[in-house]
Amino acid sequence: MIEVENIVKTYGDRVAVDHLSFKLEKGKIYGFLGPNGAGKSTTMNIMTGYIAATSGTVKINNFDILRQPEQAKACIGYLPEMPPLYTDMTVMEYLQFVAELKKVPKKDRRDQIAKILKMTMLGDYGQRMIRNLSKGYRQRVGLAQALIGFPEVIILDEPTVGLDPQQIMEIRSLIRSLRDDHIVILSSHILAEVSEVCDQVMIISHGKMVANGAPSELEMQVSKTVTIRMSILGDEAAIRGAVAGIDHVKTIEIGEKTDTDGALAVTIETDSADDIRADIAKSLAVAGLPVLSMVKEEKSLEDVFLEVTTETPGTVEKRKKKKAAEAAKAALQQDAEYQHEVTPDAAGAPSEAPQSDDSAAEQKSGSEEEK
Repeated sequence: MIEVENIVKTYGDRVAVDHLSFKLEKGKIYGFLGPNGAGKSTTMNIMTGYIAATSGTVKINNFDILRQPEQAKACIGYLPEMPPLYTDMTVMEYLQFVAELKKVPKKDRRDQIAKILKMTMLGDYGQRMIRNLSKGYRQRVGLAQALIGFPEVIILDEPTVGLDPQQIMEIRSLIRSLRDDHIVILSSHILAEVSEVCDQVMIISHGKMVANGAPSELEMQVSKTVTIRMSILGDEAAIRGAVAGIDHVKTIEIGEKTDTDGALAVTIETDSADDIRADIAKSLAVAGLPVLSMVKEEKSLEDVFLEVTTETPGTVEKRKKKKAAEAAKAALQQDAEYQHEVTPDAAGAPSEAPQSDDSAAEQKSGSEEEK
């Protein structure tokens, strides 16, 4: 299990990751998405221990990535977007080197590497120099090194970059095969790939989690309206009369008759995510209007991504105001702490506040009388 709890990462005044929390369990492939600059790569680097969070904790199988780095990192296989390859080695030499770094027992290395070469379709390339491989095959070598030791957590950053369509299908199949025995985290800018491969999708924007769920669930959450396109035989007035009284029908657009079958192209927009196709079909049937086709337009993961990560001018303004308010609050708190230090506290601590002229004069007069 991976537990990310309230992590924050700041660079000066810039907040890259803003109180992010989530839990990941074995048996699922998780898609990790976010626009450029959203904090996605920073979060992945914190999870793998490459950088430390400003605050918050990350636990891999109950091992804290900062306090128990060796135990935690032993559970992680990581493929960065640019695989860290030694190009002067052969594929076999490199994987043996990685196995040694990961402290794989010597007796298991040969069999394990042979199995991973087969899994990543590199069986015929073991003795090839890495520098002579194409970009796609270098990507496979990077994936192979992530699998060395068969860690419980596999983190893949853009795993299909540079691969041809056939190779992409093979790597996707490999990723799916890892689901049962590993936690797989897949980061990709190819939304169709995430939608096809991943069981759950996490989308972050401005360092915060803005969407989390199965692709179908996210599509339903975003689909606040439904567009239904139909081809109907009949009179325009009759069609409007049959459909207009159905709940949640917002607009009805009727186009010209088609040349082939003489049907009217009808587009219905609803004001709800409810599926009302059955109600429409029944009403048209009662009116004696044949329906030749009916298609409900589905929201794609791309639509979800754009909706939850694209800021409107009003949202941007609100975020700026919130940031300014937080800065003002911090300044007031700092000022209050300073005042507390230089003025008497409730217990009657000596005051360091500057004295008034009258007080100073009284003290001077008293000291002269003592003399």
